[in-house]
Amino acid sequence: MQLSRRLRLSAALTAVATAFTVAVTAPPAQAHDEFDVLVFSRTAGFRHDSIDEGIAAIRQLGAENHFSVTATEDPAQFTDANLAQYEAVVWLSTTGDVLDSAQQAAFERYIRAGGGYAGIHAASDTEYDWPWYGGLVGAYFDSHPHNQQATLTVEDPDHPSTAHLPDSWSRFDEWYNYRDNPRGDVHVLASLDESSYTGGTMDGDHPIAWCHAYDGGRSWYTGGGHTAESYSEPEFRQHLLGGILSVAGAAPAPECGGTAGPPEDPVFQQVALAKTGAEVGEPMSLTVLPDGGVLHTSRDGTVRHTDFAGNTRVAGRLDVYSHDEEGLQGIAADPGFAANRWVYLFYAPRLSTPDGGAPATGTPAEMAPFDGVNRLSRFTLNADHTLDPDSEVTLLDVPTNRGMCCHVGGDIDFDAAGNLYLTTGDDSNPFESDGYSPLDERSDSNPGYDAQRTSANSNDLRGKILRITPQPDGTYTIPEGNMFAPGTPDTRPEIYAMGFRNPFRMSVDDETGIVYLGDYGPDAGTADSERGPAGSVSFERVTGPGFYGWPYCDNFNNPYHEWVFPGGPSEGAYDCAGGPVNDSPNNTGITELPPSQAAWIPYAPGMEPPEFGQGSWSPMGGPVYRYDPDSPSTIKFPPQFDGQYFAGEFGRRWIRNIELDAAGGVAAINDFPWTGTQVMDMEFGDNGALYVLDYGTGWFNGDENAGLYRIEHVSGDDGRAPVAAVSADRTSGTAPLTVAFSSEGSSDPDGDPLGYSWDFGDGSPPSAEPHPTHTYTENGQYTATLTVSDGVHRGTASLPVTVGNTAPTVELRLPLDGRVFHWGDAVPFEVEVVDPEDGAIDCSRVRVSYVLGHDAHGHALGHTTGCSGVLEANTDGEHGGAANVFGVIDAEYTDNGVAGQGSLTGRDQSVLQPATRQAEHYSSAQGVTAVDSATAHGARAVGDIGDGNWIAFEPYNLTGIRSFSARVGAAAAGGRVEFRAGSATGPLLGEAAVPATGGTDTYTEIAAPLEPYTTSRPLYLVFRGSGGDLFRLDEFTLSTEEVPDPGPGANLAEGRPVTVSSVEGDDPGLAGALAVDGDPGTRWSSGFSDPQWIAVDLGASHDIDRVALHWETAYGSDYRIQVSEDGTTWTTVTTVTGGDGGTDDHTGLDATGRHLRINGTARGTAWGYSLWELTAWGG
Repeated sequence: MQLSRRLRLSAALTAVATAFTVAVTAPPAQAHDEFDVLVFSRTAGFRHDSIDEGIAAIRQLGAENHFSVTATEDPAQFTDANLAQYEAVVWLSTTGDVLDSAQQAAFERYIRAGGGYAGIHAASDTEYDWPWYGGLVGAYFDSHPHNQQATLTVEDPDHPSTAHLPDSWSRFDEWYNYRDNPRGDVHVLASLDESSYTGGTMDGDHPIAWCHAYDGGRSWYTGGGHTAESYSEPEFRQHLLGGILSVAGAAPAPECGGTAGPPEDPVFQQVALAKTGAEVGEPMSLTVLPDGGVLHTSRDGTVRHTDFAGNTRVAGRLDVYSHDEEGLQGIAADPGFAANRWVYLFYAPRLSTPDGGAPATGTPAEMAPFDGVNRLSRFTLNADHTLDPDSEVTLLDVPTNRGMCCHVGGDIDFDAAGNLYLTTGDDSNPFESDGYSPLDERSDSNPGYDAQRTSANSNDLRGKILRITPQPDGTYTIPEGNMFAPGTPDTRPEIYAMGFRNPFRMSVDDETGIVYLGDYGPDAGTADSERGPAGSVSFERVTGPGFYGWPYCDNFNNPYHEWVFPGGPSEGAYDCAGGPVNDSPNNTGITELPPSQAAWIPYAPGMEPPEFGQGSWSPMGGPVYRYDPDSPSTIKFPPQFDGQYFAGEFGRRWIRNIELDAAGGVAAINDFPWTGTQVMDMEFGDNGALYVLDYGTGWFNGDENAGLYRIEHVSGDDGRAPVAAVSADRTSGTAPLTVAFSSEGSSDPDGDPLGYSWDFGDGSPPSAEPHPTHTYTENGQYTATLTVSDGVHRGTASLPVTVGNTAPTVELRLPLDGRVFHWGDAVPFEVEVVDPEDGAIDCSRVRVSYVLGHDAHGHALGHTTGCSGVLEANTDGEHGGAANVFGVIDAEYTDNGVAGQGSLTGRDQSVLQPATRQAEHYSSAQGVTAVDSATAHGARAVGDIGDGNWIAFEPYNLTGIRSFSARVGAAAAGGRVEFRAGSATGPLLGEAAVPATGGTDTYTEIAAPLEPYTTSRPLYLVFRGSGGDLFRLDEFTLSTEEVPDPGPGANLAEGRPVTVSSVEGDDPGLAGALAVDGDPGTRWSSGFSDPQWIAVDLGASHDIDRVALHWETAYGSDYRIQVSEDGTTWTTVTTVTGGDGGTDDHTGLDATGRHLRINGTARGTAWGYSLWELTAWGG
């Protein structure tokens, strides 16, 4: 269908608008045609008090300038029909997620049809999970200092919104910092002079008002407008008026780009080819065939073929070993596939490897049964797109040490000369190395604990990029230019580059032969002076042979230390610049390695390109696009993308197209439209479209979000293709099998009406109903396909149906989904399996696995069999307590198959939530941001908290939970944390007040009782208080214990006499009495030496069962709590070593005395000992 265009303003309007001028004082009515403006001010987060004044000001501007104003907070107004009335939509200090998906789609169509958008102030604090909106507004809000006077520099004196302003404009407002600098993507109208105020964080380049053409429409944004007074300022009102007029097309703004013509930016559509685990399994890799069809792999050994139209069937199955990460990995079609139909697979053949894990220690004979291989084989694909199992030819076996996690690598690609490239991981266990490099050389350790035997070993194929030239007879030769020439002692000639940890996804640029890949690094949260740097990951650009550092150097080329396992000492840092020496007894290659090469784009917490955003660290590599001007394809990407690298990020769920400069450096990193979840693999087809394999959101399985997509460029005026979605109430059972199908979720991005056609795959007539019911009468494997059409384009989706066998139903009765646990717990499990055909279930065939979830991926750490039992929920030794880690229990059962139909698998999973959660690891949030905080655990916290903001975690089951505690920091008292069930307005489970702690980075612990719930649902933490930036939340803990009872009476120490060892600078404002005055904003601070003490005379002898110390930034690392009856002879009640500040709440004490002393022996900082409050309770 034709893309609609709104063009209500007449040609005469253009002529009048060209003569438009503005004045500094209140403007006269302008001589232009009437038009209509919608003002939208819905808030789902912080609400600005100035919204009413803003609406009134825009209404008055409309009355004075001949345009109508409709104000609303109703998102239901965002429909195609309603939006078509308006030339511009003003988003006035909106916050949070204010539109649902259908309303978002309507607004996108409105802009694409030439509509106008004006964003004011907090419009940039809106819809963080809607990337299209982020592009429209130009930049997302990050933080702000307190309201203050600042100077704006006008960069465009000709735009209608800035033409009336002086070159430097001084005004009072709240000045936003933005997550990314929009300069380069927008036309900057005015910027802030960061030297004129405090709190700017954009390194001196701080746009504050801008405009741009976006997706066919016009966009204008101003960061001003926080205060109510703004809307009575003549200059600011004129600023608003010029912005509204420009996006409505009523005043010229040529520097901002086009008007209502076709979009300047390319338009893409994402076509779903296969969806859910039924069609993609646990997706691993893909290869695009010359006809636009796709072969894709699942880790369980299944190869599937999906044709261009989206019809999917199983092409073949391999018998694989699937412990931990092993199984079927990469796939690639031969460059001559059209003639020879050869396909290459990299997989773990089952062999005779024992079940279960390999021993961590033992003799070589005890390790030997776990020696295995990962195999590169060539197969022939039949004309019907099935894999010929008898055609297998083994090219290469890569040795592995099985029974231990991790790092397989396993991607395959070809260069233009026909050379095959294969990536391999280090096959090393990271979980006993505390997040640093695995360098365990002990003779009785499993060799899997030493990555020197693989990545740094020139005589081993693991941790490498391999390059070979396959021959027609199934052998291979070595191309010239590899890292080691054939015959070089202690080397393998297949090695092209070495020193990688887990180069999971890779591609070769046909034009240049340059290899691009994503490599994963270890997970240490912080650097250690005796171990090495913190964890990092990278996108690599490999231009030739070389050593890329692992396990001796990180992605920034910082050295690790040689470490004597298990507890040290360090034997010094490796020489990255000069070339490390591999003297491990497990090394069979050369000892002197080349200098380590730094990564192309390394990134780590706090050290990453701003365009990458925030999230986990999981680079998935991607392809380089090459434009073919001779290709007749109508879906190929346009030439402007030629030579750009398309990078995928698994955990952050994005695709970025990266522009390179002439030297191969990064010139620009751009957002690319992607609406799937976790990118697993990408490849451009010969048709110039980008194919993407989506892992989904499950753990070691394919869930409802897993899928295969083709991203196409939309050219011409025919609009975009509709998107088909298909589901059914059942997909297996005995004949006759009646299935209720549904097309719910099908849509057209241009809003065109849809027609439906169902092919049930059994030769029956098609159905035109959107939600038909169909009965299958014969046993067999069928594919039900839905085709939706808008009259020009079509979209398809399909679903496999098995008749003659019923998939087993698997239910994890224990543990409950979202159960709270502690690391090291023995977690009981109970699994119930029902299979109508199998009848009685053989529990030895029920497999139950424990997966350590980390951010958006997982590590399989062990499994057992049975319908009941116990699994240990251990952490891995690599991820610190501040990492986003949790547990997953996975249960599965594969039935026997029946009536000629193959086996079917059922599974269920439960998430285990750690008792202590870092607040910044929320599943979703409203109005807050994750901020750096040096004193927070993990150096991150949730900040920028306003009234009504919230964070949520999913799922949680609070069976047995009786209390919570939270670590908070606040400059002033008055805030509150609420725990609620299911939603931000759900049942209140518990709440606690937040006291003043001396600053947002000075943390204390609050606690309160919690009412549990016994179903699995989201847990919401809702924040209350007046004003902005109420407090910071570092972490929270859920407990099965009651909140400690402080005992009868008041704080025993409050207001009592105090003696101290010293006072910092003899300052009476830091005297000892201030630590017991009941005011959390005053403190005692000692001299800067050890030891130091503070003693309190309680006035009489008391039984003491609880002492709480609320430390300032300067805290005691080692100290003793002591009691005395006479103030001279002291008895130690408890000793603390290695304290970390904040609030130390010592409960369950058993002490008696009149005098209480805190005797510090080692400071935690270079300063002294500093206590906001010392409190004591008892009888």
